[in-house]
Amino acid sequence: MRQLILMRHAKAERQAESGQDRDRPLTDRGRADARLMARELAQRGLRPDVVLVSSSTRTRETWDEMAEAFGDVDLRIEARLYNAEPETIRAFVEELEESAGVLLVLAHNPGVQLLAGDLLVESAASPAILERLEGGFPTGAAAVFQMDAAGRATYDGFFTPKAFGGGAEG
Repeated sequence: MRQLILMRHAKAERQAESGQDRDRPLTDRGRADARLMARELAQRGLRPDVVLVSSSTRTRETWDEMAEAFGDVDLRIEARLYNAEPETIRAFVEELEESAGVLLVLAHNPGVQLLAGDLLVESAASPAILERLEGGFPTGAAAVFQMDAAGRATYDGFFTPKAFGGGAEG
């Protein structure tokens, strides 16, 4: 794997009609932010060839809004990514490190933020970068890492919808 993109789903409604957290849909702002983030990532050459998406409604809808910007990808909906711990997300990443060139994992907090933080610590990232991530991982945000041949991650950017004129926070 050359690059890893860890992304949190876009802004979702507070409740679903079913009452189930897993079924919460995106808000209109969330849909717009997902499209915005896809365009921004693609313009920076961050185009996944494999995408792992949690099975929740909000993550699937986030990907639906993003898909056009990336074209043909190997899409995998994975139920075990729903509210997954960082160790679970890492296991998926490690499983695909030989076959994926650019992997996008679209899941939930706190797992996504915690794994990004773990990767930053392991790569001896600067205190300023660590502080930036500790400040929060808003909906629609993406942490990008370059991966070396040994599977070690190096920080390559943290992008939020707000940084590009979007509005999702929290």
